[in-house]
Amino acid sequence: MSTTTYDPTTSGPTSAGVLQPMSEAELASIDAWWRANNYLTIGQIYLKSNPLLAEPLSADDIKPRLLGHWGTSPGLSFVYAHVNRLIRHTGQECIYLTGPGHGGPALVAAGYLEGSYTETYPAISQDSAGLTRLFRQFSAPGGIPSHVSVTTPGSIHEGGELGYALVHAFGAVMDNPDLLAVTIVGDGEAETGPLEGSWKGISFINPTRDGAVLPILHLNGAKIAGPTVLSRKPAAEVRSLLEGHGYEVLEVSGDDLPGMHHRFAEALATAYEKIRTIQAEARATGRIEHRPHWPMIILRSPKGWTGPEQVDGVKVTGTWRSHQVPLSGVRENPEHLQLLEQWLKSYRPEELFDDNGRPTELVLAANPQGELRMSASPHANGGLLTRDLDLPDFRDFAVTLTNPGTAVESTRRMGEMTAEIYRRNPDSFRLFCPDETNSNRLGAVFGVSDRAFMERVTPEDVKLSADGRVMEVLSEHNCHGWLEGYNLTGRHGLFATYEAFAMVSASQTIQHGKWLEEANHLSWRAKVPSLNILLTSTTWRNDHNGFSHQGPGLIQNVITQRGDVSRVYLPPDANSLLSVWDHCLRSKSYINLIVIDKQPQQQWLTIDEAVAHCAEGAGIWTWAGNDDGSRDPDIVLACAGDVVTMETVAAAELLQEKLPDLKVRVVNVVDLMTLPRPQDHPHGMDNTFFRELFTDSVDVVFSFHGFPGAIHQLVHGRPDADRFHVRGFIEQGTTTTPFDMVVRNRASRYHLVIDAINNARRTPPGASAVKAWAQAQLDKHQSYIIEHLEDMPEVREWTWQRTERTV
Repeated sequence: MSTTTYDPTTSGPTSAGVLQPMSEAELASIDAWWRANNYLTIGQIYLKSNPLLAEPLSADDIKPRLLGHWGTSPGLSFVYAHVNRLIRHTGQECIYLTGPGHGGPALVAAGYLEGSYTETYPAISQDSAGLTRLFRQFSAPGGIPSHVSVTTPGSIHEGGELGYALVHAFGAVMDNPDLLAVTIVGDGEAETGPLEGSWKGISFINPTRDGAVLPILHLNGAKIAGPTVLSRKPAAEVRSLLEGHGYEVLEVSGDDLPGMHHRFAEALATAYEKIRTIQAEARATGRIEHRPHWPMIILRSPKGWTGPEQVDGVKVTGTWRSHQVPLSGVRENPEHLQLLEQWLKSYRPEELFDDNGRPTELVLAANPQGELRMSASPHANGGLLTRDLDLPDFRDFAVTLTNPGTAVESTRRMGEMTAEIYRRNPDSFRLFCPDETNSNRLGAVFGVSDRAFMERVTPEDVKLSADGRVMEVLSEHNCHGWLEGYNLTGRHGLFATYEAFAMVSASQTIQHGKWLEEANHLSWRAKVPSLNILLTSTTWRNDHNGFSHQGPGLIQNVITQRGDVSRVYLPPDANSLLSVWDHCLRSKSYINLIVIDKQPQQQWLTIDEAVAHCAEGAGIWTWAGNDDGSRDPDIVLACAGDVVTMETVAAAELLQEKLPDLKVRVVNVVDLMTLPRPQDHPHGMDNTFFRELFTDSVDVVFSFHGFPGAIHQLVHGRPDADRFHVRGFIEQGTTTTPFDMVVRNRASRYHLVIDAINNARRTPPGASAVKAWAQAQLDKHQSYIIEHLEDMPEVREWTWQRTERTV
């Protein structure tokens, strides 16, 4: 590889190749950039005026409330300065992810010094007035958060998501061969479970088609109030831990300057050369036999580096006391105010900013140019790079309803469609699943792609290779996080998991939703592909696994998020699932939660009926009820979810058989977010349609897949909402039969018959006898399953007899 010379007057690399030791001129520029960033970081935490210390610092210049995190910030900006040098020399496309995301002021300062912050927010200009606005807005009303957030140009990782930096980085570089994701792992973050699992990402990255992640474990010794585990372990143990994961470890430590600059520059150059060598060798042959030993760096530097060594006689730098605001009493304590002024002046701001407040040429020379600036990378604003998927016609995978009670594994049809999506989109779509792809009936994708795996493969392995692009690892955190990184850099995908285990990664779903919610308020953030989540192996059909696998909680989490992001779909059969899946793949910047079981289930709708039904989001199934549509029924049986839909249709059939004079209406809801009022959610049906479905006054017995409280929450504010009587999962479960699950949760067809009679507008002749019969059936069920270990024949063999009808 050729060598590179540094010319601060030019933009971009002078030639591609290995970084050489820094010249004195280059060192001066990088150090000046770092000092300027530290100055701006402190200014954001403390100052509301006098940004360049044109006057002696006074208490009036200090914010009334001091917020922010200093301790990690100098390390973050130190690395950032050196990665900028790497970019200038090589032209490498980079994004920068910070696990210690509360170093927010350092990343805001980096964008400001690179000029992209001003381009994004013109009021934050590169002058004295702009500096004042930059400082005043930080962690203040009407301003920006104290951590790296969606408002920070160049970020795809929310600072509050402790533990997910590496999974986001690995997702970002999949099918992104020219991207390097430089990822700082804080030593506090390194203690989290998700981060411990994240190191395995290199077991799935193929250098022939993927980019690279360069992890930098930043051991600065402390977290909020005490030491970190890895910082106190012997260095040899830490190295062994990371080498055991398969990394080639490079180490840099100290606080001496300029020595640290030179040592880190050398380590970064070595790591980059190793990455480029791995990629060049793999791409020259188009294949790779074994997982490479990817490099990573351990950086040991003091927490709060370059800050006050002591405050009030107590050591601060290098301890947990520097984590947030080292000088907390500057408005009241003159000595603290004097220390702050000395601290700011220690960076020699007169060398860093001119009289108008603009960064000097010495500082600016360290910046890359254009989209190579990490704060301006289009990879960190992935909607700019998004290409629509080449989608097949979902109707080609539809179920044809020819026989009564057609039973189909609905997700298998979705898997067939997903396989075709893989075939048509070989570098912009991936499935992420915790070792459950076949189990969830999505295995058709293996006809197009193997599972990705860079470790040893044996002859007994099936559909497992380095060339695979189906992502399976037994970690919901990894799968969810990989997809987030993949989405946020502009690509499409699906996270599929067992319903109960979606709660393992629920915090990621919530945080990603918050990211999307805030991005919607930023005109410069381009819309990204939606986060699509499929939950199968659901609560109601985990009778074999038992209570631990019976939990529909993620629905509850998603419906509480803002309506401009949250979408929840409960397709009752295969054809409606296909329609929903096609719709979700075309959407942008939503969380699309799709819930349907994988077991064979009754099919209700033709493909045309399913399309019409999904377009409305809800509808009356006239063929399942017996109200004539010209007047209000005696009772409305509503349902949302596949198993509870079957119970509802069965209950309606029983009522028509045994009480034919009782007028029953059946309403199915496929888009759960149609239930709120239009002012509460953009999918909310208007009042006229709501009345057409549910009337104004007739009681509604609503069978719901999840927790009953969700429906009460969603219909709040609708006409006479107290008339909705909801049956759903009420935390009753065990290892049992399928029907016993609905019995235990009082959502069975027999419970619904009793509820319908109890809440109907009138009591037809024979109603008491039918209630007694239904209770007798429940009693029979209890004894039958104990004796026979399976459900009663009248339940087990029940099928809906299809008749001509319209939806």
